[in-house]
Amino acid sequence: MQNAAQKAAKRLLRDFNEVEQLQVSIKGPSDFVSQADVRAEAILREELEKARPGYAFLMEESGASGSDNWTWRWVVDPLDGTTNFLHGIPHWAISIALQRRLADGTIEPSAGVIYSPAADEMFWAEKGGGAFLNERRLRVSARRDLKDALFATGIPFAAVLPRNRLAFARTLGSLMPLTAGVRRFGSAALDLAWVAAGRYDGYWELGLSAWDVAAGAVIVREAGGTVTHPDGSAFVPSDTPPNDLVAGNAHLHPKLRELVAEGVTAAQAA
Repeated sequence: MQNAAQKAAKRLLRDFNEVEQLQVSIKGPSDFVSQADVRAEAILREELEKARPGYAFLMEESGASGSDNWTWRWVVDPLDGTTNFLHGIPHWAISIALQRRLADGTIEPSAGVIYSPAADEMFWAEKGGGAFLNERRLRVSARRDLKDALFATGIPFAAVLPRNRLAFARTLGSLMPLTAGVRRFGSAALDLAWVAAGRYDGYWELGLSAWDVAAGAVIVREAGGTVTHPDGSAFVPSDTPPNDLVAGNAHLHPKLRELVAEGVTAAQAA
């Protein structure tokens, strides 16, 4: 998984340097970035297929492929943080998760890799084996008080459902006065990786796709964190959006989850 991510990253970094040159053109770099996304996905697919023939895929650009009765499946986002990439902002990542389907149909996470090429930071975890940044062991933060906590989220944009925009506004309005800050850096995968690294104390977002969060959820849990739906049930990525998620350390997750759930409930009642 790491080798595949690093190979795709070489091409993405070259494309990213080209994007910075295209910023001054009238047409802009949008079409170029779309092609960069597709090319990166093709590299990842080729490398992962070579390593594990027969595994199924769920990929952002090409969707689901392989056997419907798969036992092992890759869940891949070749470029998480596309808008950052498009604007020449060096905060984007490659996200790869490996899932296993048990005999009873339960899908469990097996491993996750999130690679930030611009920073050369490789976040990775295997179920039961802990989480790591490059070769350093990761643990979520130990903060206990909301007033000391820094949270991450995704601010809804034009295409986001009105329900999620209202739920976000309600949650943010409740959370902001209580915390040390809320950040929106534009990559769900890296937000989760940074929770695992203790840089953020928690993260929430509504309406995500499975490839946005499948790897990050594994890494947070292996770093000692908690990942649930806003209602408190264990988070299992769904192939069909929306995926609503709350992640954090064991001390602050319950408080963050409660505020997110209140925001969702208020939006549904409006």
